[in-house]
Amino acid sequence: MTQDSQTLYIPMGVKPEAEWFPGFGKQQLGQSFIGSLLTVFLALLLWLINGSVPMALVTFLTGVSASVMMTTKDRNNLAVLDQVRFMVRFAKSQKVYPYRSLPEWPSQEDQL
Repeated sequence: MTQDSQTLYIPMGVKPEAEWFPGFGKQQLGQSFIGSLLTVFLALLLWLINGSVPMALVTFLTGVSASVMMTTKDRNNLAVLDQVRFMVRFAKSQKVYPYRSLPEWPSQEDQL
C-alpha cells in the first residue's frame, strides 16, 4: 500500500462532543451555569441594597444571556471567554526588560 491510499479523511465541521445548539455543548453549559450563579449573587446583592425587584431581574436575565453568549463557540471553535483567557495568558507571559537608553553615537559636543 502506498502512502496516498492510507490517508484518513475527516469531514470539516465534525465536533468531538454532542451539542444542544451549534457551539454550545456540555462544557459550555457548565461554564454558563457558573456565570449564572455569579449573576444570581449580584442580582441578590442589588435587590438587598436597592430593594428594586425589576432591577435585580434585569441584572439576572442580562447576566445569564451574557454568560451563554460568552461561552458559545463560533465556527472557528473559539468563544469570547477563550479569547479573554488567551489575552490574559499572553499578557502574563510577556517579559519586561528595564534598561536605560544611552546615546549610541556621541555627538561632537560630548567629545570636547
